[in-house]
Amino acid sequence: MSFGSHLTEYAGLPVFEYRSQEALAAWGARAGDPLAVLAAARTPGAYAWRLADAGRLESKEGEYVTRYYERFCADVDPAAVTALVLGSLEDTMNAADPKPVRNAVLACAPRWTGLRSLFYGDVTAEEYEVSWLNHGDLSGVLNALPGLERLDVRGTGELSLPVEEHRSLRSLTLQGGGLPAALMRQVLASRYPALEHLELWLGMENYEGDATPADLAPLLSGEVHAGVRSLGLRNAEETDPWVRALAGSPVLERLEVLDLSLGTLTDEGAQILLDVPGFRGLSRLDLHHHFMSEEMGTRVVEAFTAAGVEVDVSERVDARHGHPYPAVGE
Repeated sequence: MSFGSHLTEYAGLPVFEYRSQEALAAWGARAGDPLAVLAAARTPGAYAWRLADAGRLESKEGEYVTRYYERFCADVDPAAVTALVLGSLEDTMNAADPKPVRNAVLACAPRWTGLRSLFYGDVTAEEYEVSWLNHGDLSGVLNALPGLERLDVRGTGELSLPVEEHRSLRSLTLQGGGLPAALMRQVLASRYPALEHLELWLGMENYEGDATPADLAPLLSGEVHAGVRSLGLRNAEETDPWVRALAGSPVLERLEVLDLSLGTLTDEGAQILLDVPGFRGLSRLDLHHHFMSEEMGTRVVEAFTAAGVEVDVSERVDARHGHPYPAVGE
């Protein structure tokens, strides 16, 4: 699996791709319907606006990105925008130099007073491999958007997110082929008093995914982010050790949703799920894309369904096909 298509829905809203009037004039029908853009601009809060472009209109990339974002703020009431999706890389997001997009976001941030959800890096594998994405330090983006409630970032290899405190953020998702231990420690050291959902794509060591259960200890022990009720430890090269770390941990007692999908859960990890009563206190358990045997998968479904837990064991991968591998890699 890889990221094969752009988002069509985000934060409960349909994604609408913004095209400036200048781009529409320059590119005509290839850029989109100008009437559709004008109509959407009348109700900015009805869409998650995707900022990409219809072709490079300036010679210098940094200047182009700044002008493109400024056009958006001029054409669409920035205070009424509630959700943004930033991409694609080829047109507005340069993996080798993250500053133009980051600077453009920071310049517009004071006007995006109603922004509540931000997806940073809606990039497909056809445009750029996820492990090549370099966003750099995004802490300034969070600091500049104090009302933001949801942040999703695709691309974690060169990501830095040290935040002293953000009082509004309720959901944080970091997608990638490998989660660096340093980044996990930054997330746990930051103060997010409103955080309810934390989703970490652990990935592979070959793609800088060197975070271990020991790095997650402050969360597992309940020392930090005590409000988290939905936890995703997804796309792990080795899921079983993470299950072992969760078993009997204080955080398990308050979790409602646990997402271990896209990883490499085997019968060994599944047996821990069955043996530890705390896992049956969940309301939802997502295990899709796994390496359990058919027999074990049936046992898990029967046991958790009987306990009133919604469980997903779809997308079974036959372990006989080779070493278990996470769903998102290269």
